Amino acid sequence: MALRLGEIAQALGGELQGDGAFEVQRLAPLATAGPDALSFLSHPKYRKELAASRAACVIVSPAMREAAAERGSFIVTDDPYLYFARLTQLWKARHAREEGPRIHPSAVIDPAAQVDATARIGALCVVERGARIGPGTVLKSRVTISEDCVVGARCLLHPGVVIGADGFGLAPHQGAWVKIEQLGAVRIGDDVEIGANTCIDRGALEDTVIEDGVKLDNLIQIGHNVRVGRHTAMAGCVGVAGSADIGAHCTIGGGAIVLGHLRLADGVHISAATVVTRSILKPGQYTGMFPIDDNAAWEKNAATLKQLHTLRERLKALEKSMGPDDKTP
Repeated sequence: MALRLGEIAQALGGELQGDGAFEVQRLAPLATAGPDALSFLSHPKYRKELAASRAACVIVSPAMREAAAERGSFIVTDDPYLYFARLTQLWKARHAREEGPRIHPSAVIDPAAQVDATARIGALCVVERGARIGPGTVLKSRVTISEDCVVGARCLLHPGVVIGADGFGLAPHQGAWVKIEQLGAVRIGDDVEIGANTCIDRGALEDTVIEDGVKLDNLIQIGHNVRVGRHTAMAGCVGVAGSADIGAHCTIGGGAIVLGHLRLADGVHISAATVVTRSILKPGQYTGMFPIDDNAAWEKNAATLKQLHTLRERLKALEKSMGPDDKTP
């Protein structure tokens, strides 16, 4: 089902310059969009792609108005990326397939679980005793909600998510390990999205907590007793160790690690592949990684890095042996 440009502008706002009756057949990136597609320019650095694009219409910011006008129809809006996000929602709503049963016949729901009448439970899901699923929440296929865990309203859990598996708690004893029973649960707030095969462990004594609006990508591990603040987002393959406390409105890049019992303040942004080894109490962007290089250069730099402590100690000893008059001011 096509959407007319005029319909889009009427539904989402923005200033349309072009034929409102034109029917958009698909949404596409600038580089691959054809004359039947609508695309968007989110950053000025892609201006060359805008000029070369064959898209029928492009969503742009006011700063890109003239560049867009040189090539054809456009929609002007203050935030093209946000506009495009809302457009994808409109597009999906218009092209939605007929929904199947609210609870798939293959789902297993314990009689002692509470599932809101407006929640949807996909194929092969398991909702165990004492678990609670809030209104408007959707569990895709193979999601497991373990006993006594709570999922709030309007959440979306993608295939393979596991909520409430035991946290990694073990006590060493005579060369072996003794299991620490995990007696807490997981509490997930409203409007949370959790990507495929992400796991959130139940707490040891108190609950693991994911607050409202959190967005988690695929293949993330959240350890026991972690707290993740409101509207924080994590990219794929992030690992958060037990009892870490992550503030609100944080972002954590793909493959990053947060060690256990650390605290991240509100508004902390961690770059991809960074290992957070200390608490961060001031908002800002933080990065900790060894830059990629050709292998020979990397090995030389790594060897030098291993010697830094020795060189530091030698420098301190040298400074100590020098008189005040010998030191450079």
